Amino acid sequence: MKSLFLKTQTIFLILLGFVLTFAQNSMKIPQNAVFYMEVNGKQLNKKVNWEKFNPFLQEITKDKGKNKKASWNDYSKTGIKYDATQYHYATMNDSVKSYNTHFTLENPEKFQEFINSVKKKGQEVTKKNNYSYVDIEDDIFVAWSGNRAVLSLMSYDKPYKWNDDYAVDSAATVVDTVAVAIDSAAAAYEEEVKLFDYKEEIKYLKDDIKYLKESIKDNNAEISKLQKDIKYLEKHHKYPEEKKEPEITEAIKDSTYTPNVEVLPPPISQDDYYSEDPYEVDSSYQKEMDSLNIEKFKIVKKFAEDSFNLYFNSNGELSVTKDMLSFRDPNSDVFIYADYGKIVNEGIYGKMPASFNFTGILGKIYNSNTSYNLYFDKDKVRLVNNYQHKDSETQKNISEVYKGKKNKKLAALINDKSVGYYVINVNGSKYFDMMYGLLKNTGESEYQKEMELMMETMKIVLDEEAIAKIAPGNGIFVLNELKSKNVEYTDYDYDDDYNEKEVKKTKDVMVPDFTFAFTTENENYWKRVFNVLTSNKAFAKNFSKNGEFYAFKDEKNKNGYVDQLFFTVKEGIVYVTTSKDNINTNNQSEISKQWMKDSSKYPLSGRLNIQKLLIGLDKEFKSKSERKTLDFLRKNVGEVYFKTEAKGGSIQTEMNYNIKNSSENSLMYFFDLFDEIYKISESEKSSKTL
Repeated sequence: MKSLFLKTQTIFLILLGFVLTFAQNSMKIPQNAVFYMEVNGKQLNKKVNWEKFNPFLQEITKDKGKNKKASWNDYSKTGIKYDATQYHYATMNDSVKSYNTHFTLENPEKFQEFINSVKKKGQEVTKKNNYSYVDIEDDIFVAWSGNRAVLSLMSYDKPYKWNDDYAVDSAATVVDTVAVAIDSAAAAYEEEVKLFDYKEEIKYLKDDIKYLKESIKDNNAEISKLQKDIKYLEKHHKYPEEKKEPEITEAIKDSTYTPNVEVLPPPISQDDYYSEDPYEVDSSYQKEMDSLNIEKFKIVKKFAEDSFNLYFNSNGELSVTKDMLSFRDPNSDVFIYADYGKIVNEGIYGKMPASFNFTGILGKIYNSNTSYNLYFDKDKVRLVNNYQHKDSETQKNISEVYKGKKNKKLAALINDKSVGYYVINVNGSKYFDMMYGLLKNTGESEYQKEMELMMETMKIVLDEEAIAKIAPGNGIFVLNELKSKNVEYTDYDYDDDYNEKEVKKTKDVMVPDFTFAFTTENENYWKRVFNVLTSNKAFAKNFSKNGEFYAFKDEKNKNGYVDQLFFTVKEGIVYVTTSKDNINTNNQSEISKQWMKDSSKYPLSGRLNIQKLLIGLDKEFKSKSERKTLDFLRKNVGEVYFKTEAKGGSIQTEMNYNIKNSSENSLMYFFDLFDEIYKISESEKSSKTL
């Protein structure tokens, strides 16, 4: 955990959180990049309050041990040019993943001083012909030359082995998609396909024996401790009492302690049975692991060097494909592009056997260009997302789904007193065309004709128009409030002889009061469904009818979060709600009327009042620090609002988060929130220490 924190801290210090750095002479973006980001330093640097930000960084990065001074005294003066644009990109193939950041230096000497403060102690800087670099961690490298600098995170993993054949390791022959060949030093690490080698198999079996021996040692140690506990319990009928030691104000040498297993209290956890290093690590095993780590580091280092060579030898042109920048807004604070198709096909499922065919349907669904423009405005944070499928025909089918009819009756359920709502107005009949398009051409080539025939058969068998009339595509979910409910639960107590006793207790939990409704052009269908539920012997135990309402009640689950629901069909709308009163529309304020208009205008829209949500979840927070954090958040959290529509050949979603406190802007708003929560957690640690 400490290693992970230090690694994260190092990355955080160099990138400086939201900081905003860039390469004046930028390089070409590799073709296999799955992620690309531009950070508008000129705008964001004006929004960062260094008088707040700098002391905070000093606090969270200071040495908590003997040295109480921060490792760096002024993060606003690291030599990085903060008002320049920063470029990020990530690449991924079967064995190598990399994340790269290119930025500009304002003061190279100050930057090198900063790097010396965060790199490994005694680690020497490697100097090349036209740049210098250093590995601040085994997989983190920083290179610089003049006013240009690069941060690279590199990881290497051998391709998985399937059906006794090794997957081809593309990383052994290329560093990235700029098509630069790796020299013989890197090629030496290629994994070759070998025939069965009995000597190698014997080595594997010996390694298994070592592992089993270590397991035996661990098990024997645990058995020994448990046997001692059993003997003590048989003799005294209880665990030994913990002796209270007087407070000690000065250091005491270890020799003053006399360990005695018989009088020590039982361990709180399994970790207390053993010391931190109960057995010496097998030297041969350690040497083997060190050797593997060294070889892996050499490979990663070679990849990093080749990447640095490309950049510092480049002509300064930035080559980014048009599809990456299709929806970039130069006025946004941050622009992000992600190729989820490559991430899924080459990353998540790329190493799976071809016979599993995970990348068929999923690859078709995720084969898209997705972009995000982020804005830190004065009073809110705006995020504009554009989704565009790479296949124009598929994108056309998706866009048609988002062109449904609007329904004002559903919008009437919106009220400003609710916690939040989600409205959908899509074309249900076009949904089938979209699914057919996604399923088409997803099978193996030898079964493609059969797949197309099956699709055509489905279109004939399914009456799309009839299905669409059952649920045309208009719906709404309204979370009215969170109500307190006293429920009974079972707990267990133990007497002096450790005999278990079942005890019934009660507690307050928060249950949702909500309404879900959707339109229908076939009311009789839903009435028949509800009638079947009330007349069928199996279902009738929980379903009943009372006037125009059908009710579901689960007596066995009366202590659950939702134990009762009401159903009805009225004026072309199917209602599912926790209270009959919820379907009665109330007088609406001006703001809720505006929400009604938006919900009728956009295919998808919604809002969530986080402040009201936290008030409703009040009873879920128990500890003192949790309560203190909750009280702070309730006063400062804002409201989320979003809307989605088909626009500009893509599906565009705009999300707004309105801030509530007096921060300078929405960027510093998040910093102020995090700063205060950090102080609360630190004060809690201090009180526990005292």
